[in-house]
Amino acid sequence: MKYTNITTVKYFIMTGFPGLPPQYYGPVSVLLLFVFLTIVVGNAFILAVIMYERTLHKPTYMIFFHLAMTDVAFGIVTLPKVIAVYWWNDVVSSFGACFAQMYFVHSLGAIHSLILLIMALDRFIAIWFPFRYPVAITNKGVSILCTLCWVVTFIRMMGIVLHALTLPYCDLNIITQCYCDHISITKLGCGENVRYVKTVSLANALVNLLVPLTFIFLSYLSIIMAVLKMSQTKSRHKVLSTCAPQIFITCLYYVPRCFVYLANNLGFSLSTEARIPITMMYSLIPAAVNPLIYCLKTKDIKEALMQRFNNRKVSIAIKVDSKQSTQ
Repeated sequence: MKYTNITTVKYFIMTGFPGLPPQYYGPVSVLLLFVFLTIVVGNAFILAVIMYERTLHKPTYMIFFHLAMTDVAFGIVTLPKVIAVYWWNDVVSSFGACFAQMYFVHSLGAIHSLILLIMALDRFIAIWFPFRYPVAITNKGVSILCTLCWVVTFIRMMGIVLHALTLPYCDLNIITQCYCDHISITKLGCGENVRYVKTVSLANALVNLLVPLTFIFLSYLSIIMAVLKMSQTKSRHKVLSTCAPQIFITCLYYVPRCFVYLANNLGFSLSTEARIPITMMYSLIPAAVNPLIYCLKTKDIKEALMQRFNNRKVSIAIKVDSKQSTQ
């Protein structure tokens, strides 16, 4: 087949979950709406708690703040369109909207990965260099690092998206995925440069995934070694209770992704019916679960919430007593 260098595709059609029977469209849309509300409300709650509680204005919680921001943004970018597919049968996405979604999906994923790296670095310095930690890790320093993650990644991902835009899109316009991503879009491209564009994107994705993951793995490995060297059980428990939520968050983000990458590279091909639900799970479950981890596993946040709750009870009790005394 001879392809032209002119894009003829004006819109894309989203399939969502392939092979899903129509009778399940309603329950699936309700489930996705519940996940969306969980992500947005849960992470917005964490953002509000960290923002308004002065005791949480520390480097570690500023990193949590940026993680929660990426989770909220990712949920807003991806889920409304998937819900619309099954709720209103709105399967059409314009050419520009699809590329915009792809841009934000990959940008937010890369930002999340870099912020997890900053989190691991924060814990590494806190454990191995506790006396230098207040000087090395400051609110200002963390804010600058996290802001650079956002700005540099958005600029870098613009190049990946513009590179995909150089391909002509001639006839195919069906995206077998729940949202627009680079793989799903570029496989619909035509012309001689499709393989080159895919190779550049794959190299970028591996750098985004493996470079931070390597540093994160080495950081937490060194932290575990430091814990094993501690003689006091109380000190061990304190370090583990501080690092456990962060290690769990990191595992939630990376383990499923590594499984998919390894499965593809080892020749274990996942069917489309299996790949898409797995992709949705590792994309959305961490964002939905992270607020629970912050609240249930992080001592300072639990204490801040309990203090706020107790102050509220005392305030209500005082108001009731003063009202009764005036009667």
